[in-house]
Amino acid sequence: MPTLPREQPEPYPAQPHKARRMAESFGMDAQRYDQARPGYPDALVARIVAGSPGPDVLDVGCGTGIAARQFQAAGCTVHGVEPDARMADFARARGLRVEVATFEAWQPGDRMFDTVIAAQSWHWVDPVAGVAKAAGVLRPGGRLAIFGHVYEPPAEVAEPFAAAYRRVAPDSPLSGQPARRPLELYQAGYAKIADQIRKTEQFEDPEQWRFDWQQSHTRDQWLELLPTTGGLTRLGPDQLAEILDAVGNAIDSLGGSFTMDYTTLAATAIRAGTS
Repeated sequence: MPTLPREQPEPYPAQPHKARRMAESFGMDAQRYDQARPGYPDALVARIVAGSPGPDVLDVGCGTGIAARQFQAAGCTVHGVEPDARMADFARARGLRVEVATFEAWQPGDRMFDTVIAAQSWHWVDPVAGVAKAAGVLRPGGRLAIFGHVYEPPAEVAEPFAAAYRRVAPDSPLSGQPARRPLELYQAGYAKIADQIRKTEQFEDPEQWRFDWQQSHTRDQWLELLPTTGGLTRLGPDQLAEILDAVGNAIDSLGGSFTMDYTTLAATAIRAGTS
């Protein structure tokens, strides 16, 4: 996903789940988030559903329900947990059952699920407590599936974005990040998640999945998506406008649109046990 800035940033932690101000900033414009953010590959959803022992899905950090609606369309019954009440309200208005809580603090009672998913949200969850919590609410044979997109725009778009960001937020700890980051960096992150799952000894050996796909973005579509990502949700209007102008001009120079190579990565494992 793009490396994005934050206005007056809190120190960037080695453990992203502790960056609560960023984690809770996405609901500022829930409708834009829902309309602009891409969905997930049908092949990913189908693979998860086909291997599930039943239809009951828990969506961790469900946001506005983008992934949840795809699983509902595939015949699943989805229950969401979402810490941002604004995002939860948006999802509820579209038919999703949602409880407002962080996953770590959520109280499941005696409820159990066939599948636990986390779509573009697991980096906001304590990785050790989260895996243990997922194991505790999964039926034996149920699947934990943690997945998300890698979307690094082409250099012609990414480099003007990075340059504008450095002008807007020169003191940000992210200002020294490269304009584009290699896929291997993200793959290493999902390998680490798989290792954390493995260490619990409550799952069968984790797998890592990869889905490659493309999507074209017009200038307007990409400029709708950008403000929903990372710290751009916390920039001031003038700061945001400067970044969007730079990116918009870059896309105009490409003819008003570009095609992005997406990769959706997943770390997934089956809950061990027979009872």
